[in-house]
Amino acid sequence: MLIRYGYEITLNCQSPTPVVCLLSVHDERSADIRDPEKVFTTPITPTTTYRDLFGNQCRRLVVPAGDFKLWGDATIWDSGLPEEPAPGACEHPVADLPDDTLLYLMGSRYCETDRLSQAAWDLFGTVEPGWGRVQAVCDFVNGHIAFDYMQARLTRTAFDAFNERIGVCRDYAHLAVAFCRCLNIPARYVNGHLGDIGVPVVDPMDFSAWIEVYLGGAWRTFDPRNNIPRIGRIVVARGRDAADVPLINSFGPHTLKAFRVWTYEVDEAPQGQQGA
Repeated sequence: MLIRYGYEITLNCQSPTPVVCLLSVHDERSADIRDPEKVFTTPITPTTTYRDLFGNQCRRLVVPAGDFKLWGDATIWDSGLPEEPAPGACEHPVADLPDDTLLYLMGSRYCETDRLSQAAWDLFGTVEPGWGRVQAVCDFVNGHIAFDYMQARLTRTAFDAFNERIGVCRDYAHLAVAFCRCLNIPARYVNGHLGDIGVPVVDPMDFSAWIEVYLGGAWRTFDPRNNIPRIGRIVVARGRDAADVPLINSFGPHTLKAFRVWTYEVDEAPQGQQGA
């Protein structure tokens, strides 16, 4: 199947402001791109790209004073199949973990392992290690937090979400990541596109957050917010938590005036279209 995805974001800055955006699909999907990403700015503004320490593609620019629109659109091929569970995937002793996974055992800005360790072991310490334990974490988080878009808060941490029992997809992800790390299972935060393909459509569409956990020698996808296999998940960026992968990181004040995201199945790649 083909999936068209994109975004339209309008900012307002009082003065020229340096900005870094993480909005482009991860390089791992480059072979699946059918209509390459087209990025337009209004007014026209030079941009450059680079890769950060986590391998994410970052777009760098200086937003001029006044209203500024950033628009991107592309089409990608997808198998059209839901994600497959791997119930036999095992946990690894910390001593046997690859070096590059150890970072994802540590506490981070939004995932306070020191404050959640006791709760994690109380809740999941007796669950058989492996895939089932991580799924038990996701089941708990899915039932513990009530989704409320109007209650979104940029400063909410995993510990806050555990106690407040309310949040959005990033809060589900942060709490699940923190619990896994407390249990000595490497876990990282992911954001990207997840259209309502094969499930009821929910508007307005937004970027989504989920997690990846290192089990059975590979990074496995889990989604504590939706908690079911999904079709058409498209990774944009990965990091320790949301602080590493902000969609827009401005080095000065800005106001978000408009925000629109689209992700949906199409019959063929569009040619030169703008909008959605």
